[in-house]
Amino acid sequence: MTTPYTSLRVTDAGVVLFEAHLARLAGADPTMREPFERWAETAPPGVYVVRGSGGQLSVEARAGSRLVEGIPIRFLPSPFAAQRGPFIKPAPPSPYDSVRTQGLATLLTDAGGAEVYESCAASVLAWDGATVVAVPDHAPRVASVAEACVLAAVPHRRARLAVGATWPLLLVNAVAGVIEPSAPGRDRFPPALRARLAQAIAATASRVSATARRAAAPG
Repeated sequence: MTTPYTSLRVTDAGVVLFEAHLARLAGADPTMREPFERWAETAPPGVYVVRGSGGQLSVEARAGSRLVEGIPIRFLPSPFAAQRGPFIKPAPPSPYDSVRTQGLATLLTDAGGAEVYESCAASVLAWDGATVVAVPDHAPRVASVAEACVLAAVPHRRARLAVGATWPLLLVNAVAGVIEPSAPGRDRFPPALRARLAQAIAATASRVSATARRAAAPG
């Protein structure tokens, strides 16, 4: 059994992407549903790493995200370049540690360095001038709950993200939300669309699961 693990942010409104984090934990180990729901009811605002096993929840507070607005980028081959398609987020230590450097967002590519798959700590989205673009289904990457949320909120397509293109980029994860990196030679992401994506993530914050809400509803 995979050890349940997720990184998340809590606001005054509750756990951001609550349902997705609950599914990630309880999907790997159903005994994690109750302790996670109980913790979420009173969790103070902040950033946390949550692990679980055998019905026992382990919560570690973190200072924040490694991603900040305008963070510089670099390109390196992905340590998972030989794989195909999305996979469960690996708990640290993991191969991602080898491509992470403080103050930089490493965009992970195919072995030849031509196609972007994801970043070392986030999904990568682009704007082609008409619609949001996500990486192709074949791209090896973490199955991101934040990316799934924003793609459900807007029209989009999947296409190859070329390293040398000028399309503007966004980095998206559950802790940082939506970040625009400093990417020389690329255009800027449309501000109104970016705000819409950020709001889609923020709107998911909750302290109670949908199942619990239905059970408490009268009638």
